[in-house]
Amino acid sequence: MRYENYIDGQWCEGADYLTNLNPSDLEDVIGDYAQADVAQTQAAIVAARAAFPAWGDVTPQQRFDVLDGAGSLILARREELGRLLAREEGKALPEAIAEVGRAGQIFKFFAGEALRLSGEILGSVRPGLNVEVTREPLGVVGLITPWNFPIAIPAWKIAPALAYGNTVVFKPAELAPGCAWALIDILVEAGVPKGVVNLVMGRGAVVGQALSESPLIDAISFTGSVQTGQRIAAACLPLRKKLQLEMGGKNPMVVLDDADLDVAVEACINGAFYSTGQRCTASSRLIVTAGIHDRFLAAMLERMERLRIGNALAADVDIGPVVDAAQLRKNQEYLEVARAEGGQVHGGEVLELDTRGFFMRPALVIGTEPHMRVNREEVFGPIASVLKAKDYAEALALANDTEFGLSAGICTRSLSYASHFKRHVQAGMVMINAATAGVDYHVPFGGRKHSSYGPREQGSHAREFYTLVKTTYLNAGLP
Repeated sequence: MRYENYIDGQWCEGADYLTNLNPSDLEDVIGDYAQADVAQTQAAIVAARAAFPAWGDVTPQQRFDVLDGAGSLILARREELGRLLAREEGKALPEAIAEVGRAGQIFKFFAGEALRLSGEILGSVRPGLNVEVTREPLGVVGLITPWNFPIAIPAWKIAPALAYGNTVVFKPAELAPGCAWALIDILVEAGVPKGVVNLVMGRGAVVGQALSESPLIDAISFTGSVQTGQRIAAACLPLRKKLQLEMGGKNPMVVLDDADLDVAVEACINGAFYSTGQRCTASSRLIVTAGIHDRFLAAMLERMERLRIGNALAADVDIGPVVDAAQLRKNQEYLEVARAEGGQVHGGEVLELDTRGFFMRPALVIGTEPHMRVNREEVFGPIASVLKAKDYAEALALANDTEFGLSAGICTRSLSYASHFKRHVQAGMVMINAATAGVDYHVPFGGRKHSSYGPREQGSHAREFYTLVKTTYLNAGLP
């Protein structure tokens, strides 16, 4: 079946089509998805620009109705959409269904935000004047999303953009267009007006570049790699576009001597390996102090043996496949480099199962040093390295020894260490006795250093990106 782009209220044939395959079963074709060219992308931008004045002026109730309706439709189709997500991205079915549920909750949250947007009335320091501080829609927003959360991340960009009165041109990842298409179809059913939301599937070098270079796009929100984010920033800067960039992590999980071993192991297993490790918040560096190091390793390896790897749709599977052949090859190359640099690799084997897919056993690399590539670069697979620290001070220093700063965790029974770590670790999000991955939809998401640039995503903080602040002075003394 063919799935088209959505431009100016119409489903439009693509310049080309890309076949979407199930990474758990390469015989399973999900569909052929339209690929936009530059002309189609520009048409979508023009449509969004034309629709902006009317959508920016509608009442908060009208925005609420569209967003709340979309949220209800997503939640009603949670099982169906979860199966689609598991098929196209490879996330184990329970995780996939949970992600769909989160997308529905995001739309309902921002439906409420459309009604809650407030301003300020202040007295002036000058006699006879009053001051109003209000927020207005930003304009036309280009949204570029990754494949690893193919419905949640589009939801947490599209929903606030619409809630605050903006229009959207949306480019999903090439590897996972199915959920994006389904989400736009739901918004159409929910009554989003023509031109307000436009879907242009296609290559980043074509669609993403056209969005970045268009003077009719007021802002870009992007989630993906550092390299792509830097290219987008360079293209947007001359046009003074507003930017929001989320670009990955190399997240530490510190395990101290006093940690509850069972809690620490489960937090590390979840953070490092669930979702096949394909999360920007994954615990890719496990920093373990000397007193618990050997017991922790033994417990981790034993727990890894019990992980069930297989078809994402199977009922008894913990971890599905890697997303595609290129990512599987990249993962194996990182393991070879880790061995060459002196690391000891446990697990990591490519698996041949009942269906033809991209399966690998999770890998733990022990005996590593901070300079090794596996500790410096984002792998984006089910691979975690272990660094041994003599004490808390060294563990904290190792945790901060990275160019990234998205998420960080610590396992400890000590309130003192937990409080110190929360304050001094260089990350945007901190988890204490919990996995580094997994965040709520109503609180801000984002990091520092090379992980993030621009205002935070999600929660009420999303308004900082999707609105403009206006200050008005009123001379109340005029007749």
